[in-house]
Amino acid sequence: MSGKAGKGGKGGRGKTAGNKKSTSRSAKAGLQFPVGRVGRYLKKGRYAARVGGGAPVYLAAIMEYLTAEVLELAGNAARDNKKSRIIPRHVQLAVRNDEELNKLFGNVTIANGGVLPNIHTVLLPKQSKK
Repeated sequence: MSGKAGKGGKGGRGKTAGNKKSTSRSAKAGLQFPVGRVGRYLKKGRYAARVGGGAPVYLAAIMEYLTAEVLELAGNAARDNKKSRIIPRHVQLAVRNDEELNKLFGNVTIANGGVLPNIHTVLLPKQSKK
């Protein structure tokens, strides 16, 4: 008795290679962002001597979440301006009107973003008393 009876012929090493298609780490994690590419950039960038297996998954998930958040708010800004395309101005309005994103993007300049519309109260004309 070899102890391999009923194991499928591979000694208990999972499914046979013929009928199994490889799934990406992004698909396993349910992400759109490429986990493999993020992992490669982490290794190539020499941020640390070693990179754990969960690090690129976590980082890709964070990047995907932030991208979705910015795109959703920028899409709302584009719709408010009756436009169907998101332009840098919409991204700027979205980021600067959100408190947490404004803090995250505090030192970031968005090209062609412009500034938030703001007129100081001192510069407004005085209201006449009736």
